[in-house]
Amino acid sequence: MAVKNQVQLITYPDSLGGDLKMLNKVMTEHFADIFKGGVHILPPFPSSGDRGFAPLTYLEIDPEFGGWEDIRKIGENFDILVDLMVNHISQKSEYFQDFLAKGRQSQYADLFITLDKLWEDGQPVQEDIDKMFLRRPLPYSTFTIEETGEQETVWTTFGKTDPSEQIDLDIKSEQVRQLLTDFFTNFKEQNVKIVRLDAVGYVVKKLGTSCFFVEPEIYEFLDWIMELANSLGIELLPEVHSHYSIQHKLAEHGFWIYDFILPYRVLETLINKSSKNLAIYLKNRPHKQFTMLDCHDGIPVKPDLDGLIDTKEAKDIVDVCLERGSNLSLILSDEHKAEDGFDVHQIRCSYYSVLNSDDDAYLAARAIQFFTPGVPQVYYVGLLAGENDVENVARTGEGREINRHNFTLEEIEESLEKPVVQRLLKLIRFRNENEAFSGEFQVLDSPDSEIRLSWRNGSKHCSLFIDLETNRSTIEYVGESGEMAQYNI
Repeated sequence: MAVKNQVQLITYPDSLGGDLKMLNKVMTEHFADIFKGGVHILPPFPSSGDRGFAPLTYLEIDPEFGGWEDIRKIGENFDILVDLMVNHISQKSEYFQDFLAKGRQSQYADLFITLDKLWEDGQPVQEDIDKMFLRRPLPYSTFTIEETGEQETVWTTFGKTDPSEQIDLDIKSEQVRQLLTDFFTNFKEQNVKIVRLDAVGYVVKKLGTSCFFVEPEIYEFLDWIMELANSLGIELLPEVHSHYSIQHKLAEHGFWIYDFILPYRVLETLINKSSKNLAIYLKNRPHKQFTMLDCHDGIPVKPDLDGLIDTKEAKDIVDVCLERGSNLSLILSDEHKAEDGFDVHQIRCSYYSVLNSDDDAYLAARAIQFFTPGVPQVYYVGLLAGENDVENVARTGEGREINRHNFTLEEIEESLEKPVVQRLLKLIRFRNENEAFSGEFQVLDSPDSEIRLSWRNGSKHCSLFIDLETNRSTIEYVGESGEMAQYNI
């Protein structure tokens, strides 16, 4: 099975109409010719937190969203991508609940990383922890075992609560590998075509390292899971937020990777009205990537762009974003902040809002994304040119909710009437259908105030021109009968 070189949708199971049945209805009625690349359904599984990213199991669908029959129904018309949080599972899962009841006597005890698997006496050493890339103040949580009253401390990379909701899995354990095999086998049976390995960079825990993308151990695991996926005809997409050099290593190993650099580069280009940095980047990036501008988290900054950005210039960009209503996710670990203290992990916003709700700027951003080599993904809020949902942030206290608005059927219908959305749909159709995008890509020379990108595939050819002073975008292409045509986006 090959990933299609066409546009994909990213959505929560309940964000377009309320559940999976409604999602299928919305997609078939409004977007049948739009998302020919498929749909990335953010976790539809039973979960205890983090909006689906703390799954109890991958063998069931949360009944609030529907059932596997709904997933299979969507899969009849759209290739489906789902997440597998390969690093952890929910504290509320039957596996960890059994461990909480019985401790080391649980049949599932070996799934988890008790501290004696790292430190012989089970006592954490601060010197080792100081070297780690931390996602919470301490990378472990302590629980009381019901049957014995004893305390057990297990590894928990993620989680906003203490103890954490997300319990790390021990990938060295044969039990874990069997569990992952069961999950993948079920995905195959449910007609899932692509699996995103969420948080895969954290799966190897090794003292003396950052415990993030530990080489060569990470490749041993990736090779194993790639073999498993290949045997089932499933494509893999490792999700790794890190220094861009790590993405390049994954690409060299033949993996699809995420272009986490493009969203910032496009934003910077449109704010500064200069294509200089973008042009350099587009000339040097691997082509086997999934591209995006917006997603359920935010626009990546650190560590993804470490070494690529001047932190003083980045601070200016961030300040503009804050003026336009964004909020920030910050780096926790002092060691991973910039020398000048710059610590922005992600800029959280709607991409339409961060471009000042300027239709032309937004369409220019999408045009750059669609001309950049790779499989373009469009997040559902971006699809409908949604704006920052500040009420949702205030109500939940969660900064990421700024870009997670759930659209009712009525709101979807209203959004489809907006000229910017109609223009975007037309642009997506062009990207899906023009054969030039299967050919050779080139960044054409241009002044910094312009962008010129082109694709050529035999007699099929198209080129994008953007005037950054006005944000107006034009595509020149070879029409059906061989004549040159112009499309003002």
